[in-house]
Amino acid sequence: MSNSHPLQLLKPEWVKTIRDTAAEAEQLGALHPDQLALVYEQGWFKFLVPQAYSGLQLALPDMVRLEESLAWANGSLGWVVTLCSGAGWFGGFLSPGIANQLLNNTHLCLAGSGASTGTATITDGGYIINGTWKYASGAHHATHITANCIIKNGNETVLNADGTELILPFIFEKKDVQVFPAWKYIGMVATGSDAYKVTNLFVEADRCFKIDPEFTVVDEPLYRYPFLQLAEATLAANISGMAVHFLDLCASIFEEKQLAKRFSADQKKFTKQLLADAKHLLNQTREDFYQAVDASWQSGLTQPAGHLHEVSQTSRNLAKTARECVDRLYPYCGLQAASPDTEINQVWRDLHTASQHALLTFSLT
Repeated sequence: MSNSHPLQLLKPEWVKTIRDTAAEAEQLGALHPDQLALVYEQGWFKFLVPQAYSGLQLALPDMVRLEESLAWANGSLGWVVTLCSGAGWFGGFLSPGIANQLLNNTHLCLAGSGASTGTATITDGGYIINGTWKYASGAHHATHITANCIIKNGNETVLNADGTELILPFIFEKKDVQVFPAWKYIGMVATGSDAYKVTNLFVEADRCFKIDPEFTVVDEPLYRYPFLQLAEATLAANISGMAVHFLDLCASIFEEKQLAKRFSADQKKFTKQLLADAKHLLNQTREDFYQAVDASWQSGLTQPAGHLHEVSQTSRNLAKTARECVDRLYPYCGLQAASPDTEINQVWRDLHTASQHALLTFSLT
């Protein structure tokens, strides 16, 4: 069934490793070494890397479900895997020579930013890069960093045919990038989503690529799927996984309330019904979301417009419903939900930080 519980995709020992080290990962401000060892062992950073370069090249519906499961295990880990494996999708657009050189790495991890806050000035054989970018989840574990740059020819900005700025993505060696502290938010603490900058860095032309079906190098459906809906679906799945985790923890708390003498029969009945309603609503929204993702993939993109719109719409609905279900339950969880040392508070902080992502904030017009 589409909306089966996320725990069904993960081995119990994986979940134990991830959660037992979650608090220490927050102290480190990065994934814990034991978490990373598991990620590398399972190849989770390579979900979308082409098989030709030793990647998993997962079908989109399978990957989205796995990412929800990992976010259910822990928000920061799920987010880092999602963002870094998402960058691995660029392997379908890199020239084979550079892709083979960069991506055949058991510890491969691509971090980066989608913001176009850098410039790439055309020069002999390549580009000179300058810029600063924020929020590179997983930057501390990265082997390579990606960035969007505005293309310059001398002092002039290169324009597209429609008059807009030409913006292209690049991939850099981690050693050529300066990562510096910038992530100071209440949640997703272990993502280490710090900033980075590049100064007068020369890169060869093959470090630049175009994300466009017309420029797909690996001729597979995964690399013809639109990046926008891929991003929307994977982020929504993360927020959903965190919400399911929160509801699981609520169930334990509310069971204790059923035994507490200080709560009246009406109060016990109310919280029990509240949780049941939240579970039903969240699972129904998850079902709608997965039906849309599956349909968009199974269509083979031959008639994509309607399916892709549904992916965008249900991704937003899922993110909104997940947040609202959690907020409806939060006041009945007691002070432990407000303590930064508890698991339920970590999940609450993670969800409310992740759901601030601008991609899913506004409704479709």
